[in-house]
Amino acid sequence: MHPELLHIGPLTVYTYGFMMATAFLVGYLILKHEAVKRGDNPDFASSIIFWGAIGGILGAKIFYLIEFFHEVLQDPIGMIFSGAGLVYHGGLVGGAAAVILLIVLSKKPLGEWVDIIGPVLLIGQGIGRIGCFFAGCCHGVACDLPWAVTFPYASPPANYPVHPTQLYETLINISLFFVLVKLIRPRTKRAGTTFALYLIFAGVERFFMEFIRVNPKVSLGLSSAQFTSMALVMAGLIIVVFFTKEKSKNPSTGKDHLRNKPSE
Repeated sequence: MHPELLHIGPLTVYTYGFMMATAFLVGYLILKHEAVKRGDNPDFASSIIFWGAIGGILGAKIFYLIEFFHEVLQDPIGMIFSGAGLVYHGGLVGGAAAVILLIVLSKKPLGEWVDIIGPVLLIGQGIGRIGCFFAGCCHGVACDLPWAVTFPYASPPANYPVHPTQLYETLINISLFFVLVKLIRPRTKRAGTTFALYLIFAGVERFFMEFIRVNPKVSLGLSSAQFTSMALVMAGLIIVVFFTKEKSKNPSTGKDHLRNKPSE
């Protein structure tokens, strides 16, 4: 564990916070590049990052309070205003809701923009998990693999070798980013498909990762994150079936435009 990256006088730079800031910066640079490539105002990328962060923090906190509702009943003020306690899936839902609202209000093509944003979320999570690794959170269960790691000061502590699930997720998410951006998005003919596949991939990845993480089980031998993961997969399937739009060429401009998916 290396939770503190460096000290500058009285200022402590925490590794987790630094990696989260890096994730936002990388996400912004990718979105800005995509906006310029599309001929959109690059400032729109900053709006996506800002409102995505606001919605993500609120969503992550709300999901945390729901997950630990029994503790909220004991100390509601302390739990609500504590700086700790953020749930990734809550951040995803809250951030997605805020960004989708922003895109709609800005009158941008929703399907095209969510196809851009989905893979960027994978990069952000991949970088963020490096921060989790150095902070010691989100680790796995005990194992005897050569690359097992101990986290003696983690929460919960692990004085014995465990799966470094944070690094597993980093590798998986960054790999999925390239799969979506290089292999799937250029070939799909329906806007919204890449985002739907992001939801499916993210849900499947987290569902199976939970089997080697230390999160408590809530029902049917599954953790709350696994139930949320199943909801993400279902949402992705619903989007693929009902809400994608077909790209076609506009004969007057030669540019792609969207038309509603034909009824079947």
